[in-house]
Amino acid sequence: MPHPFVLTLSCPERPGIVRAVSSFLFEHGCDIVEHQQFDGSASKEFFLRTAFVRGDGCANDEAVAELTADFDRIADEFGMTYKISGDRPQRILVMVSKMGHCLNDLIFRWRGGNLGGELVAVVSNHETLRGMAEAAGLPFHYVPVTPDTKPQAEATLLELVDEYRADLVVLARYMQVLSDEMCTTLRGRAINIHHSFLPGFKGAKPYHQAFDRGVKLVGATAHYVTGDLDEGPIIEQEVIRIDHNYDARAMATVGQDAEALALSRAVRWHSEQRVLLNGHSTVVFR
Repeated sequence: MPHPFVLTLSCPERPGIVRAVSSFLFEHGCDIVEHQQFDGSASKEFFLRTAFVRGDGCANDEAVAELTADFDRIADEFGMTYKISGDRPQRILVMVSKMGHCLNDLIFRWRGGNLGGELVAVVSNHETLRGMAEAAGLPFHYVPVTPDTKPQAEATLLELVDEYRADLVVLARYMQVLSDEMCTTLRGRAINIHHSFLPGFKGAKPYHQAFDRGVKLVGATAHYVTGDLDEGPIIEQEVIRIDHNYDARAMATVGQDAEALALSRAVRWHSEQRVLLNGHSTVVFR
């Protein structure tokens, strides 16, 4: 089967956008295999994701560069922010601390070919999950973090992002707050996961706090990392209903399930170019 390209774009809403895109693809001998679009009535913005193939079946970096250069004219005409990607899988660097449920789930889906990208390395501020990473054949880097060494640790992290040519950084229960400078550097290419009780039940033992309040829903939120802690554009959320039979430990177990599901979906959708930023929100073409 020919390998597909993916075109994603956003621009001010106006007539003729879809016609211009489809005409461009037809003129370049391309066949559309998947198409989704969204008109944001509130923002007056138009969003589009189109997967397509060329007759020669080629979707390498050279072919991407050729199509991108030719598409610039249309992008200028409509004021588009756009990207054309080919068949190179997204390279994913995972950051963890001591809890391994999200890393384990990402590894399982990666090995099964269902993650949408390629895991390339694991970085942690603890040694706890070294065995899990190395058993999966992934390089493991221990980068300890203290208040005094945080700038050096973040510099090392960015060096590893460059070394592994990582397209995406996944904070899979990495229990350190990134600096504003780090968040800016990784804008749009770092995903975090946390329980969905926030902004309620902050701090230590959130599930114990939730149990004391008798909550009936446990969930998780996957979002892009920004300088506003846990308030970045949301990509995916998972919710599981519970009842009075769940104690704090059982709630935490359910919460881990929700975290793993929400994070893996967010990683896959991002890696498949299905997530477009829309201000403080996102458009997700599932």
